[in-house]
Parts: sequence; C-alpha cells; structure tokens
Amino acid sequence: MNNLFKNLAIWLVIGVVLMTVFNQFNTRQAAQNSVEYSQFMEDAKQGKVAKAVVDGRTVRATTQDGRQVTVYTPGFQDIWMVGDLMRYGVKVTAAKPEEEQSFLMNIFVSWFPMILLIGVWVFFMRQMQGGGRGGAFSFGKSKAKMLDETANTVTFADVAGCDEAKEEVGELVEFLRDPSKFQKLGGHIPKGVLMVGSPGTGKTLLAKAIAGEAKVPFFSISGSDFVEMFVGVGAARVRDMFEQAKKQAPCIIFIDEIDAVGRQRGAGLGGGNDEREQTLNQLLVEMDGFEGVSGVIVIAATNRPDVLDPALLRPGRFDRQVVVPLPDIRGREQILRVHMRKVPIAPDVDAMILARGCPGFAGADLANLVNEAALFAARGNKRLVDMDDFERAKDKIMMGAERRSMVMPEEERRNTAFHESGHAVVAKCLTKTDPVHKVTIIPRGRALGVTMQLPEQDRYSQDRERLLQTIAVLFGGRIAEEIFMNQMTTGASNDFQRATDLARRMVTQWGMSDNLGPMVYGEEEGEVFLGRSVTTHKNMSEATLQKVDAEIRRILDQQYALARRLIEENRDKVEAMTAALLELETIDADQINDIMDGRAPRAPKPSSQTPRRPSDDSPGAAPTAAAPAA
Repeated sequence: MNNLFKNLAIWLVIGVVLMTVFNQFNTRQAAQNSVEYSQFMEDAKQGKVAKAVVDGRTVRATTQDGRQVTVYTPGFQDIWMVGDLMRYGVKVTAAKPEEEQSFLMNIFVSWFPMILLIGVWVFFMRQMQGGGRGGAFSFGKSKAKMLDETANTVTFADVAGCDEAKEEVGELVEFLRDPSKFQKLGGHIPKGVLMVGSPGTGKTLLAKAIAGEAKVPFFSISGSDFVEMFVGVGAARVRDMFEQAKKQAPCIIFIDEIDAVGRQRGAGLGGGNDEREQTLNQLLVEMDGFEGVSGVIVIAATNRPDVLDPALLRPGRFDRQVVVPLPDIRGREQILRVHMRKVPIAPDVDAMILARGCPGFAGADLANLVNEAALFAARGNKRLVDMDDFERAKDKIMMGAERRSMVMPEEERRNTAFHESGHAVVAKCLTKTDPVHKVTIIPRGRALGVTMQLPEQDRYSQDRERLLQTIAVLFGGRIAEEIFMNQMTTGASNDFQRATDLARRMVTQWGMSDNLGPMVYGEEEGEVFLGRSVTTHKNMSEATLQKVDAEIRRILDQQYALARRLIEENRDKVEAMTAALLELETIDADQINDIMDGRAPRAPKPSSQTPRRPSDDSPGAAPTAAAPAA
C-alpha cells in the first residue's frame, strides 16, 4: 500500500510538471502569434482576415492564407470593432461564455491548501501522542515477526548435531505443553534461556524447533532492531513486544544477537540517557518486574557472552545457559543427512566419509557444502549428486575456487611445485602430523598452491610435540625453494606468520618453553602507530621480552634445521613429487604414498567434470588447515 501511494505521488508530480511546461509552451506560442490591434484592423480592411472569434477582450482570427493570429482589444472599442469587421466582410463568431463559479466553490478553492496543511498537522500531532505503540511515526511498534503454530513447521527432527542442547531445552517444551505439571509442585520454568555458541551452530534453528514442538507462537527479533537514533524508541519497542507476547501466551520470544543491546552498562562512552542502556533497562524490567510475565519464555542467542551485562545473566532473567557447540563427527554426519534429504543423492555418497573430512565445520558450513555439491551436479547436467561433486565442493570451501584461467610462467609454476612438495614430504616424514590428503599447484583463492592435511579424528587439544612438528612442516616450502630452485620467494610469507604465531603462543600462553617455564607472559594488544599495526605486550619488562624473543627464535631455528635435514635426506622423493605435480597438477593421498614408497604414482581416477583432477576416496579423510603458497 505504501509503495502504491508513493508511485501515485511520483506520477502526480510528473503530471503537474508536464502540465506546467505545456501551459508555458502554449503561452509562448500565443505570444509569438499575436499582432497589434491597429495592424489587425488594417488587415481586415484590406480583406486579409477571413473569420474571427471574439472572446471578451481576446480575438482569435484566421487570415485568408490560413494563419492563426491573436489580437488583444483595448476594451472600449469592442462594439465598433465588431461592426467594422462585419463591414469588411469578416465572419464574426462569439465564444461561449464560461459559467461563473458559485460562492462556496470559490471559498473551497481558496481555502483548500490551508485546510490540507491543518489536516496534516493534526495527523502528526495525533501520531506523536499515540504512546509506545504508535509514537513518532509508529517507531515505537515492535519489529518482532510472529510465527504461529501453523506457520512454524520446524521440529527437533530438523535439528541435529547438538543432542545435549536439545535435552537441556526439552523441558521447556513440556512446560509449554502442560504448565500445571511443574506449577503443582511449586516449581517454575526458567524465564530466560541464553544460547551460546559459535556462528552457524544452529541456535536460531533450535529455538524455532522448541516453538514447533510445543505448538506455540514464536516471536523473532534481532537485538539491533531495538536501537534507533531517537532515545526511548528501543524501550517502547520492548514494551510493545512483551504486550503482544502476553496476549499470545504461552509463547516464545527469540532475540538473536542480544549482545547488540545487552552489553555491560557503563563500559561505553554513553551516559545514563544512552539509547542502548535505556533499552536494556526496559528489557530487564520486563523480564523480572513487579508484574511478571507468565507463560512467556525469552530465548536469546549470542556468540559473545563475555560482554553481556551481569544483571541480564542473574537468576530470574536469563538463568539458564545452553551451550550449542560445534558438532563432532557423529553430529556432522547427522547434520549432513538432514540436509541431504532435500537433494537427490547418488548411491556412492557416504555421509560418514564426508563427516570425517569436515572437522570444525558448523551446521551452516555443512548446509553450504551440500548446496555447493548440488550446484556442481547441476553444472554437469546430472540427475543425482555423487561423491565427486561433494569432494569438489569440499575443496572449494576449504581451499578456495580454482583459478584455471590464471597464466603462470613455467619457472613460477615449477617453484610452486617444489614449495608444495617440501610441505608434503616433511609432513609425511614426521610422526605427529596430520595425514596429507591432497597437494595441488592449481591456484585457489589467494594461494598459488595448497597442501591439505586432514586429521583422522576430531582433536580438542594440541600437545607440544605436535605443535613443534607443525612448525617444521610450515618451513618445508621455503627450504625446498632454497635447495632445488636456489631462490627465495614471497610465497612463504603466510607460512612464516603462522609458524611465528604458534611459537609465540607456546612460549607466552601455553607454558611449553623449557627455559621460561609454565607462566603466562604479558597480554598482547594491537595498536596503530604511524599508520601501521603494532603488537605490544603489557605487564612485561624489557628484559623478559628479550628472553621471550630469544626463546621464540630458538624454537623456530630448531624446527627449521629439522625440516632442512628431512628434505635433504629425501631429495629424490621431493623431485618425484614435483614431477608428478607438474604433470597432473593435483595428487591425492594414494599417489603421495606411492611416491614416498619409491613407486611411480598411480594414474588419477577419472572424473566426470575435471579429467585432470583426481577424486579422493580415502575413508580416513577429514580436512583441516593447509599450508598454502600465497
């Protein structure tokens, strides 16, 4: 309706402009065709005027040659002018007089603009006096979207990978279905439930499933929807939202990203009249005020619980926190099966193998994986989504899209092959590194090549030896460039950054240094100095900082020497892997094992979409970070 009014107003303005231009054009044309009264009478006397139409003091005449002219008479000579024209043989016609407007019509036309302005002013005054629900152009109305029990079809069957979280919120469903079961024993359900988890883990989906299972209305709103530039609007929206929820009780209010409005008070620059703090105060009152809210459960989601105000987390408000973690391998398999229901799957697709290959993936990442695989299958005009499509989708998400159109000089391509071979050989020679899943010299994303290592199982902590060997693997690329190409390139910049960061954390945070011992040294803070980002260490003396730097240097030098020794001892394997990469561009785990065992790499498996890219069928595959040559 608003768009209709807007379009009508636009066309009305265009029409007025066109009419004005047209009238101006007609006026200009009339002015151009007008002649003097004396000249007109002289022409009529000479017989040059054929006919004339008299309209008051205006005479529109037509000459014998068909030309239209306009004459303005002096007024007092109209009677003699008509007689003279008739005597000269001019056909004279009188224009039809216009009907005179009534007195009421004249008043209406004169006062209509003023009446319109008064009406608009009264309308705005009534709107501003409308209170919380309609105040100030209806800004005070809640923006919460309501889904009733018929529109919300999400249930616990659509949520996978967070069984513990579903058990935590299961009693909320029982309370919403039968509140008397808890109230007869004097207990009451938590008024607020705070869902904490990484982005994409399914907090919003779990809240919808609670409402869908309980068959109650579901109000959904974002924390940023409360805050406006006008002070008091956010508090009015909170009041309006709870008023609507009380009318629909029992129901659920879901506030996504509550940290946008629930940050700790007094921590910012605003004072007591700050709009965000006023909104938070109203939310605290509504959740645990004198009146109380019966049958309304508030569920909020955030991935930053550390910044929330303590008053928001105390019992009586958000008195229960439900952690929605990243799914483990079994949870990833369940999530993949949920999303695979929506696409036609080929018989060779194994959800368990895919789940092993996606450690650290959240539910949203797995949904994106299935969608990308379906898109790859559609490009190939397939009827079913097969395992090769899922492998291509996984490589695209983890390593970036292929840039096959990129033209690389042969020397740079050869240098990239040695770089990635150095990473892979060092990783295969060490015992506590993740298995090498795939090596490619096809540019992906911002990297010229990628060595992908995939863990065999989920890992929740790292030991000291594994971290040291990871640093050695990161140095393998630069060392291979030095030994075989006799040069240094910028491709190892990301490797050095990650290696230095690991060594610094081992020394300053994780207590893995023999010389400095189990102690946390300072807190890192980023500062901007002369336009550059500088890392500073608080609570650390200059002498201690020198010891920390020396220990970091010792760890890096030790692992650099280890990686160099391994590459020099396996020169033949590095050269063989480089030759295979230059020929095939991508080699998988089986071909890498053949090279490390001294055999020629087997032929790549045929692929329906990219003949030169082998697909991975290793059941132990599961992806983590790669060591790219940027």
